[in-house]
Amino acid sequence: MNAHGRSWTLEDTCTLVSLAKEGMPVSVISLKLKRSLTDVLTKLNDLGLAPPVEA
Repeated sequence: MNAHGRSWTLEDTCTLVSLAKEGMPVSVISLKLKRSLTDVLTKLNDLGLAPPVEA
């Protein structure tokens, strides 16, 4: 659960992984998932994934 009390669902996590592997910028992933940049970066780190490079 993140600081705002919203847990990551399996669907959210799968979407995050898919978008990250497609090279989608973290800022766009954040908007699509309606989560903060910090939440997205933290989850990517928890999953052992490097965040895509911002263009």
